[in-house]
Amino acid sequence: MERGNQTGAGNFVLLGFTDDPDLQSLLLGLLLSMYLVTVTGNLLIILAVISDSHLHTPMYFLLSNLSLADIGFTSTTIPKALRNMHTHSKGITFAGCISQVYFFLLFGCQDNLLLTVMAYDRVVAICHPLHYVVIMKPRLCLLMALGSWLVSVLGSLPETLTTLRLSFCTKMEIPHFFCDLHEILKLTCSNTLINYIVVYSVTIVLGLFPLTGILLSYSQIFSSILRISSDRGKYKAFSTCGSHLLVVSLFYGTSLGVYFSSEDTQSSTINLMASVMYTMVTPMLNPFIYSLRNRDIKMALGRVLTKMMLLSERFDARLS
Repeated sequence: MERGNQTGAGNFVLLGFTDDPDLQSLLLGLLLSMYLVTVTGNLLIILAVISDSHLHTPMYFLLSNLSLADIGFTSTTIPKALRNMHTHSKGITFAGCISQVYFFLLFGCQDNLLLTVMAYDRVVAICHPLHYVVIMKPRLCLLMALGSWLVSVLGSLPETLTTLRLSFCTKMEIPHFFCDLHEILKLTCSNTLINYIVVYSVTIVLGLFPLTGILLSYSQIFSSILRISSDRGKYKAFSTCGSHLLVVSLFYGTSLGVYFSSEDTQSSTINLMASVMYTMVTPMLNPFIYSLRNRDIKMALGRVLTKMMLLSERFDARLS
């Protein structure tokens, strides 16, 4: 790895959202609240799925994996941004930046692959309901989940490892609140041809192909729904995939909006807000999207919260 031209002992500077102290305090409170809601909401989904036997089905098993990936995805970037705003510091080490890049790609890829697997689950449930139990066996669900994690872990390595070979010039300021790979590549003095070839190759394989799979899945779903004669049957079929479709729209709408925007937009406030949408808002909304319209999840969450309250009361009684 070439490090000769790097300055500040390999430290980067995250410019963040703003330099205004009052606005920073407001953003600190807002982001902290959103982060706590995100982690709490997704943890409750995981606990509900684990503790309730009624939710031991392929759909909820995959949903719990998505919640775990969302916690990791958010925790990769937001705690560092919160710390920087709290301490009025903007620095991040080279190792910390590279680690952030790797885990950001890992959990982002995992979100992508899980949404694809969940789309396949919805295709089987709507297009082949009589064969659902036969096709979506626990072993297959476990293999698909483990496969998506393995692919994410390995698929995030090429983009990260090729970044280690780069050297950087005097200006190492990243106009973002986290180490975005595209922004890092703009700061290097090295030839980035290999990096961009790897980035676009991985994006096609682990981004475009899964998205194509989701679109093909929903084309089959909509085709099957249109063949249903009764309006009630159509509504019931669509309601089983409505939450997933909304999550897919939020995730891809914001992430693609960032990475396919123009160069001028890339360094603007719009880019930061769009990044907050898919790194923070979408993971925060996922538990609400899946729980508000799902009676099974709501009942399971109610039981989990009741158990937590009872345990808290017993703990307080022992202390007193």
